[in-house]
Amino acid sequence: MLVFFCKWLSKLPLSWIHRLGAVMGLVSWRTDQKSTGIAIENIQQSGLCKTRPEVEQLARDSRIEAGKSLMESLFIWGAPQSRLLPLVKATTGWHLVEEAQRAGKGLIFLTPHLGCFEITSIYYGSQQPITVLYRPPKLAWLEGLLQHGRQKGLVSLAAANAAGVKKLLQALKRGEAIGILPDQIPRAGEGEWADFFGKPAYTMGLASKLAVKSGAAVIMAFGERLPAGEGFHIHLSKVDDIHTPTLLNQAIERQVSQCPVQYLWQYNRYKQRRYAMHKLQHNQNKEAD
Repeated sequence: MLVFFCKWLSKLPLSWIHRLGAVMGLVSWRTDQKSTGIAIENIQQSGLCKTRPEVEQLARDSRIEAGKSLMESLFIWGAPQSRLLPLVKATTGWHLVEEAQRAGKGLIFLTPHLGCFEITSIYYGSQQPITVLYRPPKLAWLEGLLQHGRQKGLVSLAAANAAGVKKLLQALKRGEAIGILPDQIPRAGEGEWADFFGKPAYTMGLASKLAVKSGAAVIMAFGERLPAGEGFHIHLSKVDDIHTPTLLNQAIERQVSQCPVQYLWQYNRYKQRRYAMHKLQHNQNKEAD
């Protein structure tokens, strides 16, 4: 049924998809108090707003954008590549991709939970091979939908496990591109604590390790959602150094600050995993001693 629904959505204009998503986001803002509370707390922590009314306005607007993000993801999963490529109205910084390709050491795209993070890999994968890291869904029946929806053109997926990491390394060795969601919370034991907008967040170490090991160029990719369902503008910016999780988080902060309304503030970035929290407390105790 969900596959059928996605295919049905893909036949609608993007403007309709975003209107539906905006309604969903507004309803969620009013009814899902837990997610709304997380969004408000995270925005307050970021320091991007000066007053409480500004915090609440950004939280409300970002929840609306989150609704658009959900609906456009289903739309994208159900649509063929030929339907999606015309929706990319502009790109900024494409010369950075061309420079990385000439260097031949591979390319690491970092795509945070900002704007339309589904469209960036599809756009690049229409021209060159890209392997995208993903976390398999808890519901096994969703796996087929993700595989079908995201693997368009030259896009392939790598599961977030040892075999998947090996697949990413092999792609970089061939001089190809890989894609990573850098602000996704890693599993316990697979990350490190590093400040994110001034508060410790359990942060993946994989992106930093791959960059160091491969010498690949690192580019932040942001698919800006244009108003009135007009389409998307892909922004690309070079990241000079993500050798540590702290530097990685700083790069994400800079990107989010450029368009905070399209960031997924309701994502619990500061979620505490049991093993990770124990490690943080241990490190804090060592520093105190």
